[in-house]
Amino acid sequence: MSPVARDRPALRVSELPEHERPRERFRAHGARSLSLVELLALVVGSGSAGRSALVVAHDVLAEAQGSLRRLAATTPGALSAIAGLGLARGLAVHAALELGRRMSAEGYDEGMRLLTSRDVWNAYAPRVEDLPVEEFHVAALDIHRRFMRDIVITRGILNSSLVHPREVFREAIAERAAAIILVHNHPSGDPTPSSDDVKITRQLIAAGDLIGIPVLDHVIVGKGRYRSLHDSGDVPGGG
Repeated sequence: MSPVARDRPALRVSELPEHERPRERFRAHGARSLSLVELLALVVGSGSAGRSALVVAHDVLAEAQGSLRRLAATTPGALSAIAGLGLARGLAVHAALELGRRMSAEGYDEGMRLLTSRDVWNAYAPRVEDLPVEEFHVAALDIHRRFMRDIVITRGILNSSLVHPREVFREAIAERAAAIILVHNHPSGDPTPSSDDVKITRQLIAAGDLIGIPVLDHVIVGKGRYRSLHDSGDVPGGG
């Protein structure tokens, strides 16, 4: 490449032929006709001096090594450091990813029966597997093990002082749940239970037996895999 070519500034999107501009192609052919970089360019909206939205979007995707999962786990601060992006547009990227995550989760809403640990993983993986911090959830079930409501108990480091039976069962009682299933994620991607995971589960199983709302399982969600504490024999449960 000649020095002149290297020094030439990147084309702005408005300088591209109309049929190559992401927005016009979206209108003509739909979102599926666009590459990841082009979709991100639409979220970014505009670039900065000498850097088009396509160039900025390329750098955003490169920061995540081409993976949307890695991009979702990247902090807004790290994204805002990319030249031409900034905090507001970095937040817009995260908002777009969160919308996609929530859309994926809508397929497993009220009325779905959670009969196996695999059902639980299918329902919760879109919600929690890519989160950068731990979240502890309770799936409230009716007598037929139909999913009634997802209850978020805590976000952050999981320990017995945060996941107290009072907090877990107060919401379950309010929902008139016949049973509950515990769910949380491991941001490391490894769903192997810690000693605290097992301790908390046993405490909640004992509390559920006293209250009359059985804890059927505790499913830990990792990246692309999960661990059921009941199936693996780490704790009693089932039903």
